Amino acid sequence: MYRKTTSSWLKHWDFMLLDFILLQVAFALAYMFRNGLEFPYHSMIYRSVAVLLGMLDLCLVFFMGGYGGILRRGYWIEFKDTVRHVALNTAGIIIYLFAIKSSEEVSRLAMGYFPFIAVVLLYLGRILLKHWLKRHKGPASGKRAMVLVTSKDNYKDAIDNFLNNPYSEFHIVGAAVVDWKEGQDAALEQYRGVEVTGNQVHILDFIRSNWVDEVLFSIPMEVPFPDDLYSKCTVMGITVHLKLARLGEDLANQVVEKIEGYTVLSSSVNMATAKQVFFKRAMDIAGGIVGLILTGLIFIVVAPIIYIKSPGPIFFKQWRVGKNGRKFKICKFRSMYMDAEERKKELMAQNNIKDGMMFKMDDDPRIIKGIGNFIRDYSLDEFPQFWNVLKGDMSLVGTRPPTVDEWEKYDLHHRTRLAIKPGLTGLWQVSGRSKITDFEEVVRLDTEYIKKWSIGQDMKILLKTVGVVLGKEGSM
Repeated sequence: MYRKTTSSWLKHWDFMLLDFILLQVAFALAYMFRNGLEFPYHSMIYRSVAVLLGMLDLCLVFFMGGYGGILRRGYWIEFKDTVRHVALNTAGIIIYLFAIKSSEEVSRLAMGYFPFIAVVLLYLGRILLKHWLKRHKGPASGKRAMVLVTSKDNYKDAIDNFLNNPYSEFHIVGAAVVDWKEGQDAALEQYRGVEVTGNQVHILDFIRSNWVDEVLFSIPMEVPFPDDLYSKCTVMGITVHLKLARLGEDLANQVVEKIEGYTVLSSSVNMATAKQVFFKRAMDIAGGIVGLILTGLIFIVVAPIIYIKSPGPIFFKQWRVGKNGRKFKICKFRSMYMDAEERKKELMAQNNIKDGMMFKMDDDPRIIKGIGNFIRDYSLDEFPQFWNVLKGDMSLVGTRPPTVDEWEKYDLHHRTRLAIKPGLTGLWQVSGRSKITDFEEVVRLDTEYIKKWSIGQDMKILLKTVGVVLGKEGSM
């Protein structure tokens, strides 16, 4: 699922939050310079001014912007914008104090100190944050992994457009040249650390088996468009961006936006607004906190029993594959013996999922006797994953993350399951859970969930999950 890019005031929330905090710090320092080492919030009038300052700051951000192009602004332009921002906030406070006829209750000297301290703090804070963002590049810093599909004459310029912007939201993980002549070396070169290939089969396999969030097609009109590559990317659930000079077949979810100077048509299996993403994440954070509290209580009861029945670690950790192929470590209460992973290979012949795309088995001998079945029946083993939810690796509702070996077997259309952040529960779990033995049915239900996703649907699935777990209808 793709979050729509927007030019709204939420885009630079990090700078907004920094300014909000530093304005309050400047207000407190101005008061202390005048009145000694005590905070101003003990006084009703100073508390009201502090609250007003926060509200004024948010109003200025909402109605006047001020953060557009902040990452590209030079030192002098940044200084002027900082002065303007502080001056408007200060003017708002002065007008408020005169309007309520309380100006004499607030120290004029403190109000004189405030704008100077605020300009220094906000300016230094913005510059330092921009330098920090510039240094922390790459997927590990939360950037979106992008593959470029372009032509032999344009691939260097396309890569340069992204790499020359130190604040880019994207990390270029590969590039494909679609007009490379047959019979010539398909592997072109490493250009600025980016692998460039002329083999469409190779780049398609790379997209399928690696962490790739999005693919940008920038194909000149004189070069034949790679329709097959484009359609297979959409089948995999990958978000595709198409430079508007070339339009392919329409998809249901499309939006025109700017990406590093290119005007593109972006298409995805589903798209979410900033507000929807915010509410889903807020729900995950709230659920993660509550879930971790419950996890602590469960640990007190089950941890000693697990250790007595099968000495070893209480938690089981395993690499899983998340949204768009991003790998992360999942954590569960251990419900199987220590050699479970080794014995899995011996038991594959008894797998209920005949194509081997998942592993489910009746009366699994690897499960710890006396405790394993109990914690799996009631999904207690899943509770430590609330930590993954809180970290952002997972969501409360999504698609179950496959193991690395399962993911490596995926066909193109199976990868659609990874177009959204994996979840503790999902549509197929509440539609039959362990009774479903056809992996294609799992993929169908997961794809249906992604295409029809909404906050309301997530809440319905969470409510159904409670009933399913209490009914002991198999592990999540």
